[in-house]
Amino acid sequence: MHKIAKNVYVETGFGGCNVSFVVTKEGVVMIDTPVVPSEAIKWRDQIAEYGPIRYVINNEPHVDHVAGNCFFGGTLIAHEGARKAIEQMSMKMLKDMLKRIAPESLPLPKEYTIRVPDITLSQYLTIYLGEHTFELMHLPGHTPYQLAVFVPQERVVFTSDNVVNGQPPFLHQAVPYDWLESLKQIEKLDVDVIVPGHGAICDRSYIPKISAAIQTWINIISESINKGMTLEETQESLRLQNYFPNIPTEDWMKQEYPIMIAHLYNLLKKR
Repeated sequence: MHKIAKNVYVETGFGGCNVSFVVTKEGVVMIDTPVVPSEAIKWRDQIAEYGPIRYVINNEPHVDHVAGNCFFGGTLIAHEGARKAIEQMSMKMLKDMLKRIAPESLPLPKEYTIRVPDITLSQYLTIYLGEHTFELMHLPGHTPYQLAVFVPQERVVFTSDNVVNGQPPFLHQAVPYDWLESLKQIEKLDVDVIVPGHGAICDRSYIPKISAAIQTWINIISESINKGMTLEETQESLRLQNYFPNIPTEDWMKQEYPIMIAHLYNLLKKR
C-alpha cells in the first residue's frame, strides 16, 4: 500500500485493478474494489484502521473493478450505465478471471454475491465529507460509463482504465473519440497525481502517451477500412506488436485482440 498524498492510499499490487481510498474526518471513501476475495478482505481490514467506509465508488463496470463490492460496507456509487452492466455480470465472468489471475481463490466464499450500486449518476455528482470534496465526473472512454473522481484537497484524480500505465489501453468496449476528449478534460485538472486503473502512479505528463496510443488504434483500423479490407482481413493482417512493443502476449490476451479490432472496425466503419 502506497501513501500518495496526505490522506490518500493506493494499492497497485493486487490482482486486477488499482484500488484506492481517501481518509476524511467523517470516514473513508473507496475507489474500486479488489477482484480476488482474499485481497478484498485484506484491503477491508487495512481500511478499518482508518475509519468506517462511508462510500465506495465504482469508476467502471468491468469485473476487475467491481467484483469485490460485496466485501465492503458504505453506500455504493457508479454511473447509471455501469449499474446496468453490473446487474448483467455473471458468476462465470468472475470465475473465468480468477482462473487466470488467482486460481487458488476458487471456489468462491459462500458469502460471495454480486453487489450493485445503491446510487447512480448520469453526468456529475459531488460528495462533501468532512473537509473533503469528491467530484465524480462522467468521462466516457474505456467504456461509455467511465467515471473519474477528482479530490481537489489532495490534488489527486482517480481515472480507472481511462489511463493505464505501462501497457496499451483496452478498447473492446471503448468509445475512442470520446476517450480522447475525456483525456483532455483530465489533463486540465489541477492535480499532482493521477491514479490509473492499472500500472504505476503517474501525473498529467503521461496523458499524451495514452492519447497517442488510442489515436494509433484509430489510425491503424481506419487505414484498413480505407483500403477496403474486411474485418477478417484486418484481424489476420494486423501485427499489433509493430505498433505496441509492450503489448501483453499471454494466450488469454491474444484472444482479446480480435475482439478489440472487431469493436473498433465496426464502430469506425459507421462514421
